[in-house]
Amino acid sequence: MSTELRRLRNYIDGEFRDAADGRTTEVVNPATGEAYATAPLSGQADVDAAMEAAARAFPAWRDTTPSERQKALLKIADAFEERAEELIAAEVENTGKPVGLTRSEEIPPMVDQIRFFAGAARLLEGRSAGEYMDGMTSIIRREPVGVCAQVAPWNYPMMMAVWKFAPAIAAGNTVVLKPSDTTPASTVLIADIIGSILPKGVFNVICGDRDTGRAMVEHPTPAMASITGSVRAGISVAESASKDVKRVHLELGGKAPVVVFEDTDIAKAVEDISVAGFFNAGQDCTAATRVLVQESIHDEFVAALAKAASETKTGQPDDDDVLFGPLNNPNQLKQVAGFIDRLPAHAKVEAGGQQVGDKGYFYAPTVVSGLKQDDEIVQNEVFGPVITVQSFGDEDQAVEWANGVEYALASSVWTKDHARAMRMSKRLDFGCVWINTHIPLVAEMPHGGFKKSGYGKDLSAYGFEDYTRIKHVMTSLDG
Repeated sequence: MSTELRRLRNYIDGEFRDAADGRTTEVVNPATGEAYATAPLSGQADVDAAMEAAARAFPAWRDTTPSERQKALLKIADAFEERAEELIAAEVENTGKPVGLTRSEEIPPMVDQIRFFAGAARLLEGRSAGEYMDGMTSIIRREPVGVCAQVAPWNYPMMMAVWKFAPAIAAGNTVVLKPSDTTPASTVLIADIIGSILPKGVFNVICGDRDTGRAMVEHPTPAMASITGSVRAGISVAESASKDVKRVHLELGGKAPVVVFEDTDIAKAVEDISVAGFFNAGQDCTAATRVLVQESIHDEFVAALAKAASETKTGQPDDDDVLFGPLNNPNQLKQVAGFIDRLPAHAKVEAGGQQVGDKGYFYAPTVVSGLKQDDEIVQNEVFGPVITVQSFGDEDQAVEWANGVEYALASSVWTKDHARAMRMSKRLDFGCVWINTHIPLVAEMPHGGFKKSGYGKDLSAYGFEDYTRIKHVMTSLDG
């Protein structure tokens, strides 16, 4: 007997709609490998409708006061708390994540981030007025950019939606947001929650695939395109946006180095690094995936890390003992397995290295040692529960290898030597450097990288400013 699939719909101009041409795609729960819903496969007509709605809503929303936008965002945060269990259920179906960790590790920071941007709405600042030319006074206006086309990823669909819409709406912009085609459920629910709070057209959600996202970015209406995704996707967005000189905000891949010096507390470092590497099945651009260990403690560290991996569990969402759930989709499972299958002869799998179970897309927590700097698995983003280990001799070599990849999002240094930690924080070419920790984020601090990890910042006042433009106004004092 077949089970009827739930029907997800676009949210455009304050109402839920099917795709204009009726096309849909199935949405699969990665913990089971079975479809649980259908979502619109939006085309050009749907993109046009969403952009027109956002453009109509923009003038009135732009002209709201900061306090009005703050009040709306605070109501949204309260509504997220009130409907937290619904959000958790949708996200667990989206991703297969553990229920308990979704409740404890995602809902509280999401609510906090919305409230942070609610406060930021009232802190738009520019230089004070002044006379920089005789008889003339200059002032600076900071204004919203306009309609924002936003594309969110599948690794944290619910939280990344917040990172997109909260600063944009706080600054006075209107939004057309597309979730990943594999994880639309929680974003559609967010639209339902927001719909009763914001004026129609301010926040719109359209579901679809990469062609839908491309149509959004190429559309003439948006003033800004923002994407969190792969380097390939980011390059495509930047190329498309360049045709009409749109602003672009890119948060792309990562290959975070974790530099462990010989004076480190090995037990604590292993405990923290294993969690930071395996959390969310390693599907995190900042995950602690690439460990560089000083040679004098290498063997001890690898043995301890392999033991930690063997004791780390993956499994179904309702199992309270698991640290992470499945990979998001069969293609991602194939990609992760492919890295292990293609390992060079000098590499050694210390733990894991295989799929888990015959249902869903689960992969064992994996540790690989004996690697060289130019190995594929060292240079390229795996985006799975795989931690690689290399042995370095001195600080200069650690810096060279840490920086020797195309990504530059996040990094960490593990040492008791304060001076060395400060030197490393200066020399590491990454948007974030953690010291004796890895992966904590707070709303007040910026998140974003360099090189092929993209540009622009999420979170913080810097992320808020990315959704504004600067205007100089000069007036004559002669009347």
